[in-house]
Amino acid sequence: MPPLRFCRQVLPALLVPLVVAATPGPVTSSPAPYPVVGSIERLDPSVDRLLAPGAQIEKLASGFTWAEGPVWMAPAGQLLFSDVPENRVYRWRDGDGISIFLEPSGFTGAHYEGRERGSNGLTFDRQGRLVLCQHGDRRVARLGPDGKGFVTLVDRWEGKRFNSPNDLCFDRAGNLYFTDPPYGLPANTTQEISFCGVFRLGVDGRLSVIARELDRPNGIALSVDEKTLYVGSTHPPRPVIMAYPLRPDGTNGPGVVFWDSTELLARSGRSGLMDGMKVDEQGNLWATGPGGVLILSPAGKHLGTLLTGCATANCAFGGADGRTLFITAEHLLLRVKTTVKDAGR
Repeated sequence: MPPLRFCRQVLPALLVPLVVAATPGPVTSSPAPYPVVGSIERLDPSVDRLLAPGAQIEKLASGFTWAEGPVWMAPAGQLLFSDVPENRVYRWRDGDGISIFLEPSGFTGAHYEGRERGSNGLTFDRQGRLVLCQHGDRRVARLGPDGKGFVTLVDRWEGKRFNSPNDLCFDRAGNLYFTDPPYGLPANTTQEISFCGVFRLGVDGRLSVIARELDRPNGIALSVDEKTLYVGSTHPPRPVIMAYPLRPDGTNGPGVVFWDSTELLARSGRSGLMDGMKVDEQGNLWATGPGGVLILSPAGKHLGTLLTGCATANCAFGGADGRTLFITAEHLLLRVKTTVKDAGR
């Protein structure tokens, strides 16, 4: 029997991702030189200017249940990322491999009757402190000074607990944007907020709703000029990336569809829906979706795809020169060398 893998499946009641098989572990680091996996699909000549010459997808580690939310920790020269069902944040450093950075990462209680209890999206604030979307504790929190405890940044909207914050990003001023689908909500827990929202927590402490019309808002990123907020919707009937215009006063206009993967899904049969994403310094989106990581121009043209071979969750730029894209794909941690950095946040 082939090894069982983690996959995402829709439940009629909550439409949440589901672990349907055993952990693919044990967690292991790949030895250098790192093995090559997948392939790169080049749909437009301009994609060659975004990828390093001879770029290949390298496997850095494997054995995770569902790897998510990568972020580069520049001072330490290491990558942090979540394993959501295992309630851990791992670290990876070139030459050292994989180790546990934080446990628990997203659920600090005693008993949890769900499947996705851990942290999901990770980022750093302006002071360089780790900020986490915590599924099990249903909040956005900052890692405490002791490196173990957490400080709640926000856990309620109008007195009601969030579903399970999923992904997040800060703008340069320190305003926080995050999504709140129900993926980490246990089946025996009541959903207190009647919608799955996209929220903005201002530096003044004011919490506002950017969008409430998406069934499953997931990955989130800002354009280079911070005038547009991109949100991926991981929902099979409408697997899109939305673009919301942002105003200087913190309000926003109605969203428009930036990218619709419906046709690509139907034509290719590839696994994966619109999930995490990052914006590079030229304004291109590197968005996880059908087949792996889709490279989309600022105008929404599909330039190419990093074909990982499995459902792909998120990505982040990092490395010594900032020009490596790290990818969390199901049970794998991958990387590919590029010629661009992230948008500068």
